[in-house]
Amino acid sequence: MLYFVIKALLSGAIVAAVSEIARRYPTWGGLVASLPLTSLLAMLWLWRDTSDPERVAGLSMGAFWFILPSLPMFAALPALLRCGVGFWLSLAIVVAGTLALYALMFWAAPRLGLKL
Repeated sequence: MLYFVIKALLSGAIVAAVSEIARRYPTWGGLVASLPLTSLLAMLWLWRDTSDPERVAGLSMGAFWFILPSLPMFAALPALLRCGVGFWLSLAIVVAGTLALYALMFWAAPRLGLKL
């Protein structure tokens, strides 16, 4: 249980740090947010828990393939906000769009020979 709490605190601290950096310096916050810190931590925790290279490799490839359908969100959100769409509606639209693209990825991956 303590191990879980440590993982949660460290992961939460990274998210809090990104939001604090972005509040002062949006571009630097974007840089830190774009770093694969969450993925690296997940790989670290998975390795510590299992020592299974195949699981870590699977996590890494899964992260790679699922980054692709999330990328449009980062362009669509600022476009919507700059067009005057409210924050919450913009967020809802990009989340719905991202979920749709994830579903498309689940559908398309096997047809393209990708193992997720």
